[in-house]
Amino acid sequence: MKETLRYLAGIAGPSGYGSNSTAEQVIQDYACSGPPHLTAIITGATSGIGVETARALAKKGLRIVIPARDLKKADELKEVIREESPKAEIVIFETDISSFVSVRRFCSGFLALGLPLNILINNAGIYSQKLEFSEDKIEMTFATNYLGHFLLTELLLEKMIETAEQTGIQGRIINLSSAIHSWVRRDAFCFSKMLYPGNYDGTSAYSQSKLANILHVKEIATKLKARNARVTMNAVHPGIVKTGIMRDSYKGFITGSLI
Repeated sequence: MKETLRYLAGIAGPSGYGSNSTAEQVIQDYACSGPPHLTAIITGATSGIGVETARALAKKGLRIVIPARDLKKADELKEVIREESPKAEIVIFETDISSFVSVRRFCSGFLALGLPLNILINNAGIYSQKLEFSEDKIEMTFATNYLGHFLLTELLLEKMIETAEQTGIQGRIINLSSAIHSWVRRDAFCFSKMLYPGNYDGTSAYSQSKLANILHVKEIATKLKARNARVTMNAVHPGIVKTGIMRDSYKGFITGSLI
């Protein structure tokens, strides 16, 4: 409760930033003040946190690659960014993160461009109050929030390591997780049940997917360290952000009698 009040009040945390901080303030001391032509892939860039992340990084001179399910929204975002940053380079691919075929197609298309890859931000996420399945017949929340990003990272990891070795610039992989991962009971965390749940609960599905994100980070970070790769992988909790997914989540918490 204390942390929630700090978020609502905008009080800065250990990082020096709070809920009133803007994306530009957060990256002003860290992003691309030196070497040009860094490339960042941002999933879920057409709404919420993704929009601000893409806009702020483009303003700093990064090339932004957007795998987007809705091309109209992606094109609209491209125009918004270019109004503020006319020289911004924005590359768009039609991609559904919940689909293995679509993720593989995106990775093949991106790698064929021959571009470097410095930053991968696994940001896309959904919260669903009803049970839905992806085209691969997997529960949609788990497919989108975790499995799609797991596959994306696997297919692009060697490119990131290669880019870091060639440029001497440390690569960064970020998984957007959530403090709600701590709501998962140890005896309820089972991958087979997350793939094909019996009694579905939207909040449980969401929190489990976010815990899976963190476990993914821990495993890949350990492997990267063992290889002495110049790439890091971290999970972040974005705090309280007014986005569509947050609004839907609160509805789920209320109907699920969790608050």
